[in-house]
Amino acid sequence: MTTPQEVAGSQRRRPSPAELVRTMSYEVMPFRGTEQNVLEHVPPTVPLTVTVTEAKGLEPTVDLAERLQRHGYQVAPHLPARQFTDRGHVAEVVARLGEARVRSVFVIGGDAPKPGGEFPDAYALLRAMADVGHPFTEVGIGGYPEGHANIPAAALDEALRAKAPFATRIITQICFDAGVTGAWSAGIAAAGIDLPVHIGLPGPVNRQKLVRISAGIGLGQSARFLRKQQNLLWRLLLPHGYEPTKLALRLAAEAPRGGAIGGLHVFTFNELAKTEAWRRELLARLDAKDVRA
Repeated sequence: MTTPQEVAGSQRRRPSPAELVRTMSYEVMPFRGTEQNVLEHVPPTVPLTVTVTEAKGLEPTVDLAERLQRHGYQVAPHLPARQFTDRGHVAEVVARLGEARVRSVFVIGGDAPKPGGEFPDAYALLRAMADVGHPFTEVGIGGYPEGHANIPAAALDEALRAKAPFATRIITQICFDAGVTGAWSAGIAAAGIDLPVHIGLPGPVNRQKLVRISAGIGLGQSARFLRKQQNLLWRLLLPHGYEPTKLALRLAAEAPRGGAIGGLHVFTFNELAKTEAWRRELLARLDAKDVRA
């Protein structure tokens, strides 16, 4: 039987910088007004992921994914293992997403300090999903080019090896060093993990926006959210702030060397108008460069 990993590896090729920008995916957060914000500013050709907030639970994420799917978007809801109670809950959510014709998911461990049920990590949830017979043709898992503050490097490596056979792609956490990301992507490919890596980077966002988002997701999760984004907050304090174009271009340049880089995934923080305007401007710039070449 062919595994999802083998299918993904056989279909992978090295995209051009313009292709990486043209096929960017966006992460959105399930807040009030997100649906209308997407409809107004994001073309249906842009794939989306929908996050989960610990304070609100899984329901708003699944609900928003269903609604955006009906509008013609390709949507991948985050499925955090620690928010599932048991296998019945897994089967229920999988069936619901299947009925909505959702064909892509992003499976993570989740930020909850303790599991709400029998699934402590993404690997446990992936196995349960396989057991119930999910309909998803794309299954994303997380990658950590710079490691994880609370998980030893060896444990991260082992977890990635265990999860890879159940997945079709990897989506990374934010890393501001394109060289580190490229080397990490090439390293996992050399280790036999033949999955395309979709690299996470922040879109055009400001510190005030991050603080507002943090204030709206609950006290405990707010502190964890800001800790996760501390590198971005630090960069926003610099005189020239954070500008995503340089990082995107550096990441695109790493694609031929990294080998496993298959896409760019933008953490929008729901700044969708600014993000889409930036993407189109960058794409026009790259297309013009290709014409001159």
